[in-house]
This record gives sequence, structure tokens and C-alpha cells, in this order.
Amino acid sequence: MSGSGSAVVGTPAESGADSQAASRAASRAVGRGTRTITDWRPEELSFWEEAGARIARRNLVFSVLSEHIGFSVWSLWSVLVLFLGPQYHVDAAGKFTLTALPTALGAFLRLPYSYAVARFGGRSWTVLSALLLLVPTVLAGIVLQPGVTYGALLAVACVAGVGGGNFASSMANINAFYPQRLKGWALGVNAGGGNLGVPAVQLVALLVLATAGAGEPRLVPLVYLPLIVLAALGAALRMDNLAAVKGRRGALREVVREPHSWVMSLLYIGSFGSFIGFGFAFGQVLQVQFPQQFATPVDAAYLTFLGPLLGSLVRPVGGRLADRFGGARVTLWNFAAMAAGAGVVLLASAQRSLPLFVTGFVVLFVLSGLGNGSTYKMIPAIFRVRADEAVAAGADPVTAETDSRRRASALIGLAGAIGAFGGVLVNLAFRQAFLDSRNGDAAYLAFLVAYAVCFVVTWAVYLRPGAGRLREV
Repeated sequence: MSGSGSAVVGTPAESGADSQAASRAASRAVGRGTRTITDWRPEELSFWEEAGARIARRNLVFSVLSEHIGFSVWSLWSVLVLFLGPQYHVDAAGKFTLTALPTALGAFLRLPYSYAVARFGGRSWTVLSALLLLVPTVLAGIVLQPGVTYGALLAVACVAGVGGGNFASSMANINAFYPQRLKGWALGVNAGGGNLGVPAVQLVALLVLATAGAGEPRLVPLVYLPLIVLAALGAALRMDNLAAVKGRRGALREVVREPHSWVMSLLYIGSFGSFIGFGFAFGQVLQVQFPQQFATPVDAAYLTFLGPLLGSLVRPVGGRLADRFGGARVTLWNFAAMAAGAGVVLLASAQRSLPLFVTGFVVLFVLSGLGNGSTYKMIPAIFRVRADEAVAAGADPVTAETDSRRRASALIGLAGAIGAFGGVLVNLAFRQAFLDSRNGDAAYLAFLVAYAVCFVVTWAVYLRPGAGRLREV
């Protein structure tokens, strides 16, 4: 399917041959205007095989690219703080604040960003949100030099939060492109490719540290300037808007009244909040907890990328497992394993065992990635159950399916925003623990308790006897 035109495809009653004709009609529409698809039926197998899969895959590729760079910009300060030596006069607590601020702004922006897909369309907003990434990268490249005030560093670090919003709009957009049976995989790939932006920027920082040295932090954000332009251009030329999503702006108000929205937001705090919080803080944790082994930024940078890399790569696996076994079941046992992983980290901290400490944290990164995939699979499944209930009560099936998709997209944005605030909590927990005792034991214990709570909530709401059709989630 060539990709630069509007695609208008037939009616639900079409046969397979009609779907082929629709595919040819879509191809002939290349170059004709707004790149808006006015009829989208991914659950219809013939439509999906003849036209839908190719269109969805193309949008997924360029969505991943833009979201990947957004994550890199969002997590920029997780590595820039490693460059802030004594000449910048920023202590460990100040560095944790520098990483907490972009996390907080990124979390806040996820709500309007998910709403923006309905207001402007997925393609249109992807282009604009990619171009907005130029602001924090240019500012960081300007201010990063000895003598800059701490207030200026705080302001520029905070602006990097715009990269965090990209995730919500990207996930809401891609959710609408894929059929229910493939949502776990598609959302996992989209999110996993975006999450890879965290280890990617850490590898860029490691390269700069190893070649130019700690005195050239401005090289890190400047690397991303041409990549941002390429991502925006690719989205403009190859992505599409979905008319079924654009213009449906009441879904967020509807999901706020849905009790499952708040349950899923809590679970996403436990999974994604852990991933992004650990990704932002791990390098500093190593330097503060094991100062003899990590005396220089390069020493820490050699390890900081490993956990986020593995956690990002397994996120699609979490989605695939959820497609096969059910999102709630995978999420339940994943939180049990995360509680055990936090226990390992707590033990390693008490014994001052660096190998066990790093192993425990890498396991937590991997498990948080799996949990990210499985929890997001649960969201569309919940609204699919709600749609089936509505149809059984006499609602129109097409309307029920459309409502299910737009509500799922809205909740993906809401849960993504609230879940990202978990990253803020992680950084604040580390900051307070190290201020109080020079180690993170109190924080590790808090993480263990939080995962245990998420385990209990998942079982009580979705898997206990008597949960009914929610056990299918």
C-alpha cells in the first residue's frame, strides 16, 4: 500500500472481492489530499488481509520512530546529570530533582497528548509533537556549560518532559489501527520501540563520554536534532489520520467515570512507573550506593543502559503472552516476580553486593517491561467485554465496537499519564532514602510493598472466583 493519500474503503457488507476493490481504490487515492481514512474495519478479516494490515503496519513503523526519539528526549537528563561534575555545584539530591521534573511534566502532558489524537488526527499530531522535541534539545545544547545556574538547569530539564507526552498519543493512535486479536502485540511493539529510546540516549551519552569526555555534555542533545527532523518528515509523508478516531473527543470524560480506569492506572504505576523511574535514576543510584566502584560517570554509563534495553525489548513479549494467556494472568504473576526482584535488591543493598544488586535491578527492568505489555493488553480487553455486554442488552454492534475503541484509546492516555507519575514517585523515593541514610533500602522496601499491593488488586478485580467475564481480560 503506497502511502501518501486519503484512503476511502467500502462498507461492512462487502465481500472479499469488494475488499480487494476497496484496496485498489485506496491505492488510487494516493496523493489526493488529507491522508484521512474514512472507513476502517480491522476486525473484518477480508478487509484486514487486503488493505488494513499494510496500512496499520506502515503507521506503526513511523509511530515507533517518533515515539522512540520522544523517549530519548524525555530521558535526556537521566544521562546529562552524569556530566554535571563539581564545577556545576549540584549535589546528589539536586540531580534526582533534575530527573524528577521532566518525568512529572511528561506524565502531565500525556493527557492532552492522547486527547490531541482525537482533536487533530494521529498523523497530524505526530508531526507536530515530533517538531516540539526540537525545543528541549536546542535549549539543552545552549545552557549546558559550567556557570549555568541551577534554576536554568531545572527549567530546561523540565521542558524535556514534552518527550514523555509522545507515548500517549502514539499508543492511542496505534490502538485504533489494530484488531482486538493483535492489540497486545501491536501495542507492545509500539511501546517497546519507544521505550528503547531510554537505553539509546544512554548509549549516545556513553559514546560522548568515552570520546569527547565529560566536558562536552552539549553533544548529546545535539545528536538528536537531525533525527527529530527526519521523524517529523517521515510521519508527514507516510502516516494517516483515522476519521473514526478524529473528532470523537468525549471518550476521556466517559473513562474517568469507569472504575476499571483507576484500577488499570494503579497497575500501570507499578509496571511503567517502575520502568521509567528506574531508567531515570539507575545511574545516580549506582554512583551514590557504590561510590568506590563508580567513581566516574563513564563507570556508571557502562551499566545504565542494560536494564532499560532489556526491559524495552521484552515489552512486545509481554503483549504476546497476554494475547495468548490473558493480560490479567500475566500481570498477576509478573507483579509477584517484581516483588521478589525488589527483595533481591534489598538483600543486595544490605550485603553491599554489587553483582547481586545489578542482577536484581536488571531483573526488575525486564519484569517491568513484561508488565507494561500485559497491562496495556488488558485495557482494550476490558472495553471489549463492556461492548459485548452492551450488544447483549440491545445496543448496535457497530456503535458498541466504535465506542470500545475510542474509550480504550482514551484510557491508554489516562493510564499512561498516571502511570508515568510512578516514575516521579520512584525518583522522590530514592532522593529521600539517600538523604536520610545514604542508601536506598527504604525505597527498595517501598517498591516491594507496592508490587504486593498490585498483585492483590489484580487478583481481586480480575481473577478471583466470581469475576465473571472479567477473567477473560
